[in-house]
Amino acid sequence: MVYIIIFSIIFIFLDQLSKYFILNDMNLGDSKEIITNFFNITSHRNRGAAWGILQDSRYFFIVTTLIFLIILFYYIYKQREKITKFDILTFSLIVGGAIGNFIDRIIRHEVVDFLDFELFGYNFPIFNLADTFICVGVLFLLVKIYKEEN
Repeated sequence: MVYIIIFSIIFIFLDQLSKYFILNDMNLGDSKEIITNFFNITSHRNRGAAWGILQDSRYFFIVTTLIFLIILFYYIYKQREKITKFDILTFSLIVGGAIGNFIDRIIRHEVVDFLDFELFGYNFPIFNLADTFICVGVLFLLVKIYKEEN
């Protein structure tokens, strides 16, 4: 469990550091093209969830995140004898990402997003490192569940 906390702190730090640079180096709405017609860094704020759903539901997300983290840490504690290195990475990504966006909601009342991709003409919703950590962690969790069932 100690390793999950350590790695979660690293992921939280990376997320918050990236957002610090966006907040201090760019105005809201500014965009810097990194790869033409594919990837921009765009200063954006989100008061909701993915794709902007549930706008202005800050308290809902704060409470939901706290409940989720309590349940997850309880599960990790109960499984502590069986936790693998893969599990450590998986849970650290999810916890780090969840807390990264949680910090934004507590301090800024909105989430700082900036990773802006256009894929095959579709402008994908702007997101951040915390979102990426959560998605990769959930993907790893699905792989773990699939392997355990087969």
